[in-house]
Parts: sequence; C-alpha cells; structure tokens
Amino acid sequence: MGIIGMSLGNAHPYSWSSIINGVFDAGEITKIGYPAVANYLEANKDTLGISNAKVTCVWTQNREISESIAKSSKIPRIVNKLEDMAPLVDAILLSRDDPENHVAMAKPFLDAGIPIFIDKPLANTKEDLQYFADENAKGKLIMSCSSMRYANETRIVKQEIDSLGKLELATAVGKKDWIKYGVHIVEGLFALLNDPKPMCVKSIGKKNKEIVYIGFANGFQATIHLFMDITGTFQISLFGQQGWRLMDIKNSYSMFRDNIMEFVKSVEQGSSRLSFHKTENIIRTIIAAIESSKQGGKTIDMSKF
Repeated sequence: MGIIGMSLGNAHPYSWSSIINGVFDAGEITKIGYPAVANYLEANKDTLGISNAKVTCVWTQNREISESIAKSSKIPRIVNKLEDMAPLVDAILLSRDDPENHVAMAKPFLDAGIPIFIDKPLANTKEDLQYFADENAKGKLIMSCSSMRYANETRIVKQEIDSLGKLELATAVGKKDWIKYGVHIVEGLFALLNDPKPMCVKSIGKKNKEIVYIGFANGFQATIHLFMDITGTFQISLFGQQGWRLMDIKNSYSMFRDNIMEFVKSVEQGSSRLSFHKTENIIRTIIAAIESSKQGGKTIDMSKF
C-alpha cells in the first residue's frame, strides 16, 4: 500500500501507517503536534499491525513531512512525485481530508486501475462527486467514508435499537467545521440507521455554529450541531417512543483500525465492501447543507438535488 497526502490538522498519515505496519515512533508523532495520536497508539500497541498489508511508499507535498511519516511508521520508500507511486503498490490510501484536492490526487491511480481509499469527505461539490460516481460505474474500486461508520459506541446501540420502539428523533453534537467534521456525525448516524435516504436538508445555523436539520420519509428527524468553539466531542442521542440512548464516541483507534481492515478486505476481494451508493448518499447530504446555507437557509428537496 501507498499513503499519499498530508493536510493541516489531520494526523491520519501517521496513525493509519502505524496501525497497518505495526510500529510507531511516539516521540516523532508528539514532536509534530499529535500527542493524542501517540497516546492511543501506545494504549493499543498490542493490536497494531494488519495481516497481509504493509505501507511501503509515502508521498506528501513536502519532503520533510514525508520523511517524518516514513520514520514514524518505518515506511521504506519515499517517492518524489505522486505519479511515481502507481507501479509500486497494490492499493492507495489518500489521507488528505481537504476534498477540493481529492479528484486531482486520485485520478492518476484510478486511471491506472489501482484501488483507492479516500479520506472523508469524498467531495464537497456535486461535480466532484459525479466524477467519482462515474469512476465507480466503470468498475473502479473506490472506498470513502468517515471511520465513525465503524464506531463501537454506535454498534452497541445498533444491536439493541429495536428496544427503543419507533424512532422519532436524533440530535448530534460535534466540534469544528461542517465540511470536514459534519461528515463524521452524518456517517455515524446514517450507519446506525442502515443508511436511510433523507427527504430534505436545511441549514439553520451560521458559520462556525452550524445547525443542520435533516428530514426522512418515515417522519424521523435529526438535527446536527457543529460548533467550532465548544469542547471537543462527538455524540449522538437517539430517541424512540419506548426508550433513548446516548452515544459518546471516543474510541478513535478501534474505528480507524476497523475502517482500514475493511479496505484491505475490499482490495483482497476486488470490490468495495462499502457500497458507493451509501457514500454518495452521505456526501449529497453534506453538499445539500452547504447549498442550503448559501441560499440563506432554504430547504433543499433531496429528490430534486
């Protein structure tokens, strides 16, 4: 596997490479500003390493960053150009979370028929989403999601969801921005509910204090709150007619590991174990909220979007 890209505030190139290769340099990861990543790798070091997979190449936009990632996870090769990696690997992890760069960075590998995992969110425009949909339709192996799809905290609730009765409402709260972090909560919520299709989306907040309403066909409703300046949290509350549950999602390591393992299994079997249509449904919801905000809080009819 090759790992490409590094974006500000996103330590996935370090953590994912360490999870796969089974080694990490806590001092190096802490030095570049991610002590929490070093801590959860240390706490889970007995489970590090993915069978049948190794990260053998790294490329980022900066040679020093590439050298740091390679040192931390014992990646043997640094390539100088993105395109140089294609003949050297069986699969790619595109680990930048700035979606405006995803098409350009993924294209050389999709053109070469190389399976690729693309960090969330896959796209932030309908045009870029359509590009990936077209590539998927050609049979290219594209997997993209938030690791929150595999969060243990939501899976525990999912196994007892019938006890809540008819579901009426979900409320969710997270920190940071809608583009990069709203997708976490949407993915976690949709996975919990078996990926329903929303009927309408409406942004009723403002910049750095995002509030998004989502309505579904069966009357179920959700509100998602993303505030830049609150304490760090990811939580979902689910309310039914007979009970309710709060999911306080904290175990980043386990969801990252399960996500990576799903991609490795996908490469081994030659097709994504996560349907692209589920990813498309989530990204369309994210983009619809952006469009609603641009239009002053207009309700977006998803059947026409």
